[in-house]
Amino acid sequence: MIAVPAVGSLLLLACGEPKQAKKVEPYQGPIEEINDVRLLYSEAAMLKVKLTTPKQYRYLNDNRKYPKPVNIVFYGPTGEEATTLRSDSGRYDKAKDLYTVMGHVVVINKLKQEKLLTPELNWNPVTKKVFTDKQVAVISQLTGEKLYGVGLDANQDFSQYSIRKPTGVFNVEGGPGFN
Repeated sequence: MIAVPAVGSLLLLACGEPKQAKKVEPYQGPIEEINDVRLLYSEAAMLKVKLTTPKQYRYLNDNRKYPKPVNIVFYGPTGEEATTLRSDSGRYDKAKDLYTVMGHVVVINKLKQEKLLTPELNWNPVTKKVFTDKQVAVISQLTGEKLYGVGLDANQDFSQYSIRKPTGVFNVEGGPGFN
């Protein structure tokens, strides 16, 4: 008789509530880390864009983050350095095929001797267009003119650009009817 209560106790312990399975969130972090990155884009065997940065993280969806300063050189039609860009960080969105640089973005157009300042800038390698919805400042290193505005659209070497909502002081040469 002593053995019967012991067996009954074991059966009661075994019949307790089942344990709940814990939900495990899938890993969202980088699947690859690369140091000293150098990306080159060319067309018809001509180098058009060179991106360099100390670190790149790649994710499962093939998005990329550049947590350290990003430097980009845009080359002109004859292979000369036309424009340089520097930012604090950047990212690449694979689904949109869009590069975005952020934080103290400085673009220098060497041919026109202009400097562009903005907190964020996007580049689409398919359309070869650069754009932003953020505030911009364009400073002519030749004349000292400063142009401010919100939003910008440009071709990738910045040889042509338009500011969507411009403000600033402009030097306008007089023509007929101007004194």
